[in-house]
Amino acid sequence: MALEQLRDFGTEMLDPLVAKLGFLNPNYISWFSLAVAGFAAWFFATAGSDKAGGMLIFAAVGLTAFAAICDAMDGQIARKHNKVSSYGDYLDHTIDRIVDAGILIAIGINTHWVDSPHLGYLAGLTTLLGSYMGTQAQSVGLGRNYRGFSRADRLMMTVIGGLIAGWQAISGTSGVGEIPIFGGEFNGMSTVLVIALLGGIYTFFVRFISARKQLIDEINAP
Repeated sequence: MALEQLRDFGTEMLDPLVAKLGFLNPNYISWFSLAVAGFAAWFFATAGSDKAGGMLIFAAVGLTAFAAICDAMDGQIARKHNKVSSYGDYLDHTIDRIVDAGILIAIGINTHWVDSPHLGYLAGLTTLLGSYMGTQAQSVGLGRNYRGFSRADRLMMTVIGGLIAGWQAISGTSGVGEIPIFGGEFNGMSTVLVIALLGGIYTFFVRFISARKQLIDEINAP
């Protein structure tokens, strides 16, 4: 609920700028957001655990947030300036999925922060599965299902985790505990993956169970 209110606040904040950007093609903004997120993923994948690495992580966090703003603006511009199209919606959702999984995988392959890349791969996979269940519900006429661990939740978690990791790198602070199965310690970066993995699994089952109930109720309706 809090994140949804924050999203509404962000929409209001961007509205004056959006009103002046009607000359832009929202699809170009979608592609631009993908490029920005690509640089963020590269920084997440290559940042070390020293002071320079910490600054690189901070840059990755900033680029991730900027990509999210661009992602929000493309749809807002399309709606405000009557440029909504099926292709635009399709492109936006496709890029969202690439960015969602790509950033998690990028964090997972950073050997300075994560012991096993499989943690990143699985976090990316479960994130995609959770998103798929939402769109699949829509494809069978149930409407888009947004229950579970949302994209806004994942963005906020990535930003917070990145800020913590950047601080750890600059201050020389180590992580705590050990991650079950995958090994390695809980730090700002690895914790993002653990939460994304668990959140993706939770989202998959919540959305599956919700859609299943609705479809069975339709079958059994008199």
